[in-house]
Amino acid sequence: MLELDPVIGEILESSLDGKDINKKQALELMEVIDDEYHALCHVANKLRERAVGDIVTYVSNRNVYSTNICMSTCKFCSFRTDDGYVATRKEIMEKCSTPHITEICMQGGLNPELDAEYYIDLLRYIKSRLPDLHIHAFSPAEIDHISSISGISPKEFLIRAKEAGLGSVPGTAAEILDDDVRAIICPDKIDTKKWVEIIKTAHGLGIPSTSTIMYGHIESIENRVDHLLILREIQRETGGFTEFIPLTFIPGNELGDTYDIKGANGSDDVKMIAVSRLLFNGLIPNIQTAWVKLGRKFAQTMLMCGANDLGGTLYNESITRSSGGVHGQYISPDELRMMVEPLNRTLRERSTLYDLL
Repeated sequence: MLELDPVIGEILESSLDGKDINKKQALELMEVIDDEYHALCHVANKLRERAVGDIVTYVSNRNVYSTNICMSTCKFCSFRTDDGYVATRKEIMEKCSTPHITEICMQGGLNPELDAEYYIDLLRYIKSRLPDLHIHAFSPAEIDHISSISGISPKEFLIRAKEAGLGSVPGTAAEILDDDVRAIICPDKIDTKKWVEIIKTAHGLGIPSTSTIMYGHIESIENRVDHLLILREIQRETGGFTEFIPLTFIPGNELGDTYDIKGANGSDDVKMIAVSRLLFNGLIPNIQTAWVKLGRKFAQTMLMCGANDLGGTLYNESITRSSGGVHGQYISPDELRMMVEPLNRTLRERSTLYDLL
């Protein structure tokens, strides 16, 4: 029988009763060790079971990179290069036509030459040939950039993109939603207010999105908790987040080199999953463990700490690998099943919007 610190025990009991955790309580949980650490994972796993049952999901998808030419100077990004490219329609369609995938996640740099008309035409081109393919594309930073150089509002761009076939938006470019941190790690990227505004606009138009955090660099524990609380309030208002994806920082880039960052440790990774499960407590039912960041074994561990989704098969993953990621660029459903079945859980393929297939 675990003998818990009374404060931590009360927080965990409160979570099991369905009550909200406040900032102070979340900060307490982010610091737990020993018995309290194990109890946190146990409660997170219980809340996962209550929210989504024993099914572990994945999506058959492929990353498609439209361009790596980028005006931004994010210090954590090694995807941008001097000899940049713009993928041709033929190259993009070849990737979109990968057998068995149901989703493409289309990402790209902030290219000053590619305006709204380019992307709207590209969406129409893809959907005219592959009408059943779900297009998950355009981070808030991309939406802000495309609309700005095109002389239109983000809302107008999103309306037109949805009409052309956009299915959902990745909630990336969030990094850490704190402008002091952003001024250091991504000084040219949209600020917190603009990120929130664009995400809410998308949700208001019936365009769902994921939500993310990139942690383990120069941010504080308080920054992490504040970020999660911002996401919670957005979800309360819009209900538009399909999932939460914590992304552990990969240090093989300018930011890691400049500040001699080694990245988050394993305990940080576990707490990010477990505490987010308690903070969201059903509001965002799906929490993903990113095998491409954490590796197969550690991603499996996260399924016992509050996560319920293994993300995508990820044909052609390049962004993490360019920063030194070593866990591959594709995983098969059979490999995912080998991670899930020893936990007495059931693997199921899902759509982007979490319909079981």
